[in-house]
Amino acid sequence: MKFFRLIAFTLLAIPALAANQTLAQTTPTAMRGTGDLGLVIERAGGSLQVIETSHRTALGRVEGLGDLSHASAVYSRDGRYAFIFGRDGGLSKVDMLTRRLVKRIVQSGNSIGGAISQDGRLVAVSNYKPGGVKVFDADSLELVADIPAQASDGSGLSKVVGLADAPGQRFIFSLYDAGEIWLADFSDRANFKLQKYPNIGELPYDGLITDDGRYYIAGLFGEDGMAMLDLWRPDLGVRRILDGYGRGEEKLPVYKMPHLEGWARAGEVIFLPAVGRHEVLIVEPGSWREVGRIPVHGQPIFAVARPDGRQVWVNFAHPLNDTVQVIDVPSQKIIHEFKPGKAVLHLEFTPRGEQVWISVRDADRVDVYDTETFQRLTSLPAKKPSGIFLTARANRIGL
Repeated sequence: MKFFRLIAFTLLAIPALAANQTLAQTTPTAMRGTGDLGLVIERAGGSLQVIETSHRTALGRVEGLGDLSHASAVYSRDGRYAFIFGRDGGLSKVDMLTRRLVKRIVQSGNSIGGAISQDGRLVAVSNYKPGGVKVFDADSLELVADIPAQASDGSGLSKVVGLADAPGQRFIFSLYDAGEIWLADFSDRANFKLQKYPNIGELPYDGLITDDGRYYIAGLFGEDGMAMLDLWRPDLGVRRILDGYGRGEEKLPVYKMPHLEGWARAGEVIFLPAVGRHEVLIVEPGSWREVGRIPVHGQPIFAVARPDGRQVWVNFAHPLNDTVQVIDVPSQKIIHEFKPGKAVLHLEFTPRGEQVWISVRDADRVDVYDTETFQRLTSLPAKKPSGIFLTARANRIGL
């Protein structure tokens, strides 16, 4: 009799156990990895959505992150924690698994982005006001170093742009007002060293570091050209490249500065958005000379390569920001154009490139597209979405 009672109890318990397991899988504390997670910045409400790419769903929202009008994010080494850099100087640490705000500090009056060190232990923030870089412990968000961006000529503090991580526990960044590049070495955390490169060109507006961590390139808003530093040979100083790429041509009004973080290495060349031109520049690595241009729909903001390098997807500045164009790399031709809606702000590929996630700010949604068929797979509602950042960034230099 006891045996049959045990069987009956077990049969009754199975549905309840299954229900509890289903519930557990939907809670933030359910056991899962971070490899397919990401976040969408919701700039209107100071919030972000945590999303997952395997099933293309939104998992939840984290609020109370301040002014996210030009926010960006980096990840801890394991992809569990996101560090959000807000325009109001806020630095927020978010747990991607529990979907909660771990800590938030306001470290300046106006910040423009940040980076995480090679070992994942330091987070650096670039600031407009006051100009400079602050470096924090990634675990506690305690201040480690304050680096005022005092121009070498003594003219005052400069806005800092183009902050990126570099191999060797270094951070590299540009001084917008001063026209300088600085390299900060934190291999000895308590005694960091600064190397300064003045007179690199007029008004560096952004910077990129190549995916192998070797070259840092600053775009120049004040002149047609770019400034490059070889981090294998920093003793050689800064070199000008693409000098005068717009010379002799009518200058167009610049509606929005391109983001050099959206550069693309694809095939044997690099694709860069041209400042104030309806063109994408094609550059040969090594010689760093221009080898071609592709006329595009408008002033490009991001030119992002699909992970396999076969395609480059481009979005554009206002007032032509409702359009996305796809460049086929072998032919260097535009093979597809579509209009997701007004204010396409950001493009993010899944790690193997089968999907691209696109924020459409004025439509309050994020679209997911198949990159082979160009079919829209799904749309997710979002509050004025801007940046999309997947956890795969945790394992890439400069992102």
